[in-house]
Amino acid sequence: MSENLKKLSEQGVAIWLDDISRERLRSGNLEQLIREKHVVGVTSNPTIFAGALSKGDAYDAQLHDLAVRGVDVGEAVRSITTYDIRWAADVLRPVYDATGGVDGRVSLEVDPRLARESEKTVAEARALWWLVDRPNLFIKIPATVEGLPAITQALSEGISVNVTLIFSLERYRAVMDAWLAGLEAAQAKGLDLATIESVASFFVSRVDSEIDKRLDKLGKPELKGKAGIANARLAYAAFEDVMNSERWQRLRAAGARPQRPLWASTGVKNPEYSDTMYVDQLVAPGTVNTMPEKTLDAVADHANVTGDTVRPFYEQAWNTMAALKEAGVDYDDVVKVLEDEGVQKFEASWNELLESVKKNLVP
Repeated sequence: MSENLKKLSEQGVAIWLDDISRERLRSGNLEQLIREKHVVGVTSNPTIFAGALSKGDAYDAQLHDLAVRGVDVGEAVRSITTYDIRWAADVLRPVYDATGGVDGRVSLEVDPRLARESEKTVAEARALWWLVDRPNLFIKIPATVEGLPAITQALSEGISVNVTLIFSLERYRAVMDAWLAGLEAAQAKGLDLATIESVASFFVSRVDSEIDKRLDKLGKPELKGKAGIANARLAYAAFEDVMNSERWQRLRAAGARPQRPLWASTGVKNPEYSDTMYVDQLVAPGTVNTMPEKTLDAVADHANVTGDTVRPFYEQAWNTMAALKEAGVDYDDVVKVLEDEGVQKFEASWNELLESVKKNLVP
């Protein structure tokens, strides 16, 4: 096992793999990563599924059977994705059991075309929760304004939720409020709060990609590559505020568990930056870091894991955000653009997935 990944885990960071494919499952690769690289969870998204389906022959037999049955493309996509998620959940079940249900989790996203529709998102979350039928499942719901009531409703029904596409600190606070409201509603119904898990996926590298473009236009290259990490560190400060609140303490006393911050979009987009910066500069207890395999390998090979790299740097993070504002970066516009783009990208991947399945539904 990699010493760097071991150190990361010892610092309280859960290492998850941001990828899934039928080939990875049938080859035993996921089991190998759990065994050798301290992977304790898996995240998926429409882009990942579209990529998996475009390679190899792992889906051919199921596609043939679906075609013979004459199912429509929507049902076919749901059958294919839930099959992989169910399999991955079973592979990770020993981790789930060993960690008392905290890790060993697998995430499946609702149809991203529903990101602006609360009621349909909840209906989809219920359907996927029932279809996969594994206690170590997370249903991914986007943190759009319309997604917030869906998050509360799903949690209130005992559905564990991975809130995705969080970019702004204001929205993250709204996400935590929606999570707390969901737990309070679940408690009022008499549900066991210890069985309802949640993570909040705060995106990192995309923030730098968008802000760096603006800094180039503003002639402020010295500030490039700093916003994503500063933004995430301040998100952790917001998380700590909620963890110290009376509202949370009441729920905790009733058996609830924290909604862990999850660092997503941790693959480095700019080759000039360290390929492990969104991992070794975001080490804090009670967090999750979901990594593409390339980033996981880089961390295993040469990350510099030295301890907590979040809480000692709050003042620096605030100073970075202030400097960006002074330079002319409109933070509110940045996070709006990123959310809109994030939804659009996942919709495009979903449509690509639908098209690929439709093309391959050949008896």
